[in-house]
Amino acid sequence: MPVQLRPFNLSRWFALIGLLSIASISATAAYLISDFVTERMVRQEGQLTMEMVENLMLTEQSMRRLLVEREPVSVDEPGGAFSHLALMPGVLRANLYDTSRRILWSSEAELIGQQFGANEELDEALAGRLVAHGRRHEVKEKAEHMHLARAANFFVEIYLPVRDTDGTVLGAIEFYKNPVALFNALQQLNRNIAVGAALAGLFLYAALFWMVRRADLLISEQQRRLVDAETLAVVGEMSSAVAHGIRNPLASIRSSAELILVTDENTGREAAGDIISESDRLEAWVRELLSYSRPLDEKAGAVSLGPIVGRCVDEFGRELHRRHITASLQMPAQIPPVHGDPLLLAQVLHSLVANAIEAVQADGRLEIRCESARGGRHVVLTVRDSGPGMTAEQLQRAGKPFYTTKTQGLGVGLALARRIIERYGGTMDIDSAPGCGTAVHLTLTCA
Repeated sequence: MPVQLRPFNLSRWFALIGLLSIASISATAAYLISDFVTERMVRQEGQLTMEMVENLMLTEQSMRRLLVEREPVSVDEPGGAFSHLALMPGVLRANLYDTSRRILWSSEAELIGQQFGANEELDEALAGRLVAHGRRHEVKEKAEHMHLARAANFFVEIYLPVRDTDGTVLGAIEFYKNPVALFNALQQLNRNIAVGAALAGLFLYAALFWMVRRADLLISEQQRRLVDAETLAVVGEMSSAVAHGIRNPLASIRSSAELILVTDENTGREAAGDIISESDRLEAWVRELLSYSRPLDEKAGAVSLGPIVGRCVDEFGRELHRRHITASLQMPAQIPPVHGDPLLLAQVLHSLVANAIEAVQADGRLEIRCESARGGRHVVLTVRDSGPGMTAEQLQRAGKPFYTTKTQGLGVGLALARRIIERYGGTMDIDSAPGCGTAVHLTLTCA
């Protein structure tokens, strides 16, 4: 038994996969940009601190003397070099190391003279490089973090080399700073980056979803047209062979029945009338089938709908009167001409009106209305009846080749009408509900 594949819903898959992909990309981009900006701003904070220390080294010889003598000190005269380090804005702790990584001076007296384990940042500073990065207390702490003030939820750790006048590295200074202004600026900046990434991702998702949705609808429409075209091609070949095969016998049968009517005054007149009626019905089917075998290669021209609608109503006048159907026509004089072929558009309107008349019961209503739409670039021609209407299932299948709700119909009238209208760049839409009648809307392009 062949496996029936489910149709691929491009819009639904993109809505899920596209949303996850774009959300992931936006979140990753926001994180990377935020991390990059934070690193650069912290680096800038470290650079400014190093410039301040270098200026301090030039004016205060006590720091240079301490690093040369390498003897730890625990006090500093007010206003001295070390008190300047401790009083720098936002400083939580300052440590001065010699080249052996021993603390010669610290703003925390209990750390003076201590020597901690391996510290890659300190090693880089002793090698002559500036190291600066931001930390939070959730990060795994190092040994020298002990007793660090917990009031700060964010601090900057800076290691900077201390050089002699000849450029020789004498030691390094370690700063733990709580730059409140920098922290607030980074928070605001990170929020702006997150909001910007979210808005950019949302805009990208909406734009791509609109394009994918449009492409999905276009592909679905092209698939429908392709299926209809293949069906109509088969119908055309079949109908051409069948129609040409039965038209001549039908003509002979009808001629014989007419001869009976003329020559026989009593016997067989009723039977002859039935023969003629059925022959006429078969002839109408043949003409409808032949419409499919004829290619729609007529060039579009400017067609005025007024005369076409008027002639159609006149042609069905006797049938409307016989069925007691009230017909109303709303055709403004200023309706512009449309693209199309007058004979084919007349055929479409004839088919729609015939369907409406068959659907309407006695004392029903038929309405034909024409109006401009879409800023005057299109004309909408509507044929509405007061018939029984169609169910949702019938409405979905309406217009498909060989589907009909009539007892004596082939189901090719609406399919041919849609084919003609779409051939000239228009659309055909059907509105119907049980007990509410049916309305067929033809949207045609103005010439």
